[in-house]
Amino acid sequence: MARKVDEAKCVGCGACAGVCPAEAIAVDGVAKIDAAKCVDCGACEGACPAEAITAA
Repeated sequence: MARKVDEAKCVGCGACAGVCPAEAIAVDGVAKIDAAKCVDCGACEGACPAEAITAA
């Protein structure tokens, strides 16, 4: 199951995209996770300083 971004909390810093091994995250103001590419590793959740990413 892919991770989910709480857009109200996301600050658009890109830390999540920088650690994603599947390149499943694009940041354009806020992070967007491509569920089809997400391998559910949790790296993005751990890297997010705003705690905006959780398990969906």
